[in-house]
This record gives sequence, C-alpha cells and structure tokens, in this order.
Amino acid sequence: MGKVIKVAGPLIVASGMQECRMFDVVRVGKDRLIGEIIELRGDKASIQVYEETAGIGAGDDVVSTGAPLSVELGPGLIESIFDGIQRPLTTLLKQSGNRITRGVEASPLDHNKKWRFIATATAGSQVFAGDELGYVQETPSVRHKIMIPFGLEGIIKSINSGDYTIDQTVAELLTDDRLIPITMLQKCGVRTGRAYAEKTSPSSPMITGQRVIDTFFPIARGGVAAIPGPFGSGKTVVQHQLAKWASADIIVYVGCGERGNEMTDVLNEFPELKDPQTGEPLMKRTVLIANTSDMPVAAREASIYTGITIGEYFRDMGYNVAIMADSTSRWAEALREMSGRLEEMPGEEGYPAYLSSRLAEFYERAGVVRVLGSKDIKGSISAIGAVSPPGGDLSEPVSQATLRIIKVFWGLSASLAYKRHFPAVDWILSYSLYSDRLNSWYNENVSQDWSTLTTQAMAILQEESTLQEIVRLVGADALSSKDKITMDTAKSIREDYLHQDAFNEIDTYTSLAKQYRMLKLIITFDKLARQALEKNIEAEDIIELKVKEKIGRAKYTNENNLAEFDEIESEMKKEITRLIN
Repeated sequence: MGKVIKVAGPLIVASGMQECRMFDVVRVGKDRLIGEIIELRGDKASIQVYEETAGIGAGDDVVSTGAPLSVELGPGLIESIFDGIQRPLTTLLKQSGNRITRGVEASPLDHNKKWRFIATATAGSQVFAGDELGYVQETPSVRHKIMIPFGLEGIIKSINSGDYTIDQTVAELLTDDRLIPITMLQKCGVRTGRAYAEKTSPSSPMITGQRVIDTFFPIARGGVAAIPGPFGSGKTVVQHQLAKWASADIIVYVGCGERGNEMTDVLNEFPELKDPQTGEPLMKRTVLIANTSDMPVAAREASIYTGITIGEYFRDMGYNVAIMADSTSRWAEALREMSGRLEEMPGEEGYPAYLSSRLAEFYERAGVVRVLGSKDIKGSISAIGAVSPPGGDLSEPVSQATLRIIKVFWGLSASLAYKRHFPAVDWILSYSLYSDRLNSWYNENVSQDWSTLTTQAMAILQEESTLQEIVRLVGADALSSKDKITMDTAKSIREDYLHQDAFNEIDTYTSLAKQYRMLKLIITFDKLARQALEKNIEAEDIIELKVKEKIGRAKYTNENNLAEFDEIESEMKKEITRLIN
C-alpha cells in the first residue's frame, strides 16, 4: 500500500509503490478512485486517475490491484454503452443519476444474466487457443462465439449446451494433467494487441454507401483512414454515416472527447436506424464508447484502447469490424495534458515526443488477420479516425503524425461546407493508396469499366479546377465549347453525384450498382455532348437539354428501380440526336 504525496489535477504521485509495475491499475483514497500507473521512479509512482481528484490529499492510501487496465469480453457487449474505461453507463445512470458519482463501481457485463450456450465442439476433441467451443446468439445479427482463451490448448473433458451466466463453467479443458474450467467471460489488457496467427494484405473494399468515398477514395476492409477537417466541416456526420452504412459485421464507435450533444445524437439515432444488411436495428451489431469532453481527461486517453480491444475480440471470431474514433485530436490533447503534468520534455506544440508512436500503435492494430485456432478463419478491423486540427491547419502535429500512418485521407474542406456541399470531402486534396489494389475488385464485381469511368470523372474534376482560374480572370465567355462542356460535366459530377444528403431516406446510402449507373449516365452525356459539338451544335444548346434535370434527380431513384436509368439514357440519346438532326 502506498501513500499520496502529490496531487496535480488527474495526476497523482504516490510513494511506497516499489512492488508495483507499469500500467497496473490502482485504487486511490477512501472513494477508491480508479487510476493507472504511467511512470515509476524508485518507490514513487505517477498515477493518472480516471475520475475527478477533488478532495484527494497527501497521506491518502493507494492500493494496487496488481493487474493492468483490462476489459471484460463476453456476451452482453453488443448494444452496450460504456465510458472510456468500460464502465456501463446505463447501469451507472440507475446507480447515481445523470452525473457519475466518484468511485462508483459496476461490472462492465451483467454477471447475473443467463445466456443460451450452444456447444459446437465435442468432448474428447483436441482444441487450441482461438478455437470455437460454442456460441451464444447474442442478437439476431451477432452469433457470439465462445473461444478457447489465449495460451490454452488441450482436450475437452466435458462440454454442455444450456443456460449459463458468463461466470459459470461451460466446458472443462484437460491440459498438462490439469483440469481448467472454461467460462464465457474473458479478460484482456487494453494496452497491447490481442494475438493472431498472421496478418495479410487487404484485398476487398469496405463499402460505405457514400459515393465520394466508394468511387474516388475507397478504403479496404482492414484498412486505416483519417478524416481531418476544420470545425463545422462535417467530420462527425461523415463518421456517423460510415458507422451506419459501412459493410462491417460489427461497429465500435468511440466518442473520444467530443461534445455531449453529438454523442446524444448517436445514442438516439442508432436504435431507430434499420441495418441495410439485416433489417434489424443498427444497435444490434454496435458497441458504443462515450467519453465526452466534460468527462475526466485521463479516461479519454484510455477510451481508444478500450474500443480497439473490443474490436479485436470480435475480429478473433472471424468478423469484419469497423472502429470509428471521434476524434484522435481530443485523444492527443489528453496525452499532452498528462505529459505536461508529468513534466516530460515537450515536443512540437507541447505534444509529447511519443505522439507519433502512440498513434501508430493504435492504427497498426487494424488490418486483416488469420486468427488463432486450428481452422483457417480471417477477421479484420478497419480503423477510421477523425482529426480536428485547430483552424483546419493540416501542418499541426496530430494531422502530420496521422498522415504518415494512414493510407486513406478524406480531407474535408471548409469552403465546400460553407457552400452546403456535403460530404465536404475535397476531391483535389484527398487520396486513397488502396485505389489501384481495389480497382480489379470493382471491375470484377461491379462492372468491367468501373475504373475507366472513375478515372475519366476525376480527370474532368481536375481539369475543372484549372479552368476555374481562367473563369475567375476573364470570365466564362472566354472558354471554348469543349471547355464549357467540361465545366458543365464537372458541375454535374459535383452537384448530382458527389453531393449526398445524409438526411434523405433514399440518398443517404447508395449501392455500388446505383453508383455505377449514376456515374455512367453523367459520363455518357459528356461523351454524347462532345460528339454533338463536332456536328457544330452550340454548347449552350446541349447544356440546356431537358434531360439534364432527370440526370440531376437520378440520385433519388429507388435502389429497386434501377431500370429508370435505362429510360433516362434512352431519352438522353434521343434528345441529342434530335438536336443534331
């Protein structure tokens, strides 16, 4: 047992801690506030406390639990809402009301609830770490596999289906002449990644239903992406859209230091949203971690590790997991505050020198892996982090450190946001290093000319940005007929294709089949328009054709009625033919 000798906000220094280890969890004072050792010097330990430290003074007791910060993993995770250190917020609400009482303790998972365990392994069979013993149908969307814990292997002595709590023995494992009881509950430290057999290269896209992303800047399943942008540019809405519609089996949404009203929106929306994959409410495959800006700063730092560890657990079941971190800038600010209180040598703009390595540790835990076990099963984690650079300055340390790690950059533009163009992803600034690798998948699974269409569309947008300089200098009348068609097509791509209404029931999500038909319609019109120019038709006459309005409204075509695109294309050809003749 140690004694407090210094209190500096969430940082406490205690003496008499020579028996402790780095990252051990401790309890501080009579309220047993939870904290974590982040520095050891002799018998003195620096402790970051995850709760308000008012009232703590010199001489208060500090008791080590002897274990690192861990999460409980088992049935009951799905649909749960936790804080940054996996305390269940719905349980805490019942215990202490709207404001969390200091020192309050609650098990992350319900240890009294019984779950129907269905055994899939048989007694007498040889099993290894990661092998499936059975499953619990946790929600209609999630088959929760019960696996052999890491580090164990042997022969199943007994196993029985039935109703069990997560603490009760569902099987017995004979290993090295020892009989080990296996329960549905696992505990896992959050600071280091869970073990896997092999990491492989991502080869298929994570479909998001957001046209600007899927078409121009796709993210691979198991990839890493960042969404940087200034205040008001729509980072959180993009994160929400990805969480709602991404083609992932499990969603882990980490609200890390964001405004409470934004987390409230998530908590209110997700139970009402229908999952496009299953038809069930989206919460049936979602875990939420809410650590808002008014919660203790130290817990904000832990929340990202809590989220990614829960994600790894579902990955080990063979699921494709998407984790949304909103935002890593707030997390980095928590690192900076704790580093300052530790009196460490500051790096650029006061951030700790290890900022880049900590960010890399988080993003590197994403990827496609072959999981542990005797069967060849793959799972993945796709990590998407929002970055909130002050004033939209991408040269600041968090943005630069993130850019060195991630492979997809969805740069949000303040000017697009002010024009009410959402999602405000800047197509000139953004990039995806997965595009070349994924083009073959798109060509094979969507259409053979997918990559050709997207290349043409991006070339038109880039040419438009060059032509806009001429328009600003001498006016649109100075443009040639071909350039006027280029400007018109680019406008159609921007307004009719890239602009997407997150709050419109039809436009909020677009399948790849519909994305292809929409883009093909615009590029086909561009091609026919250029053919008409060769027949000496005025550019203005082409631009004013009535079919242009139908092309603009094609985004509101129902997914089940894509035949309408054939009708629009047919009408387009008739109008241009009539114009030529």
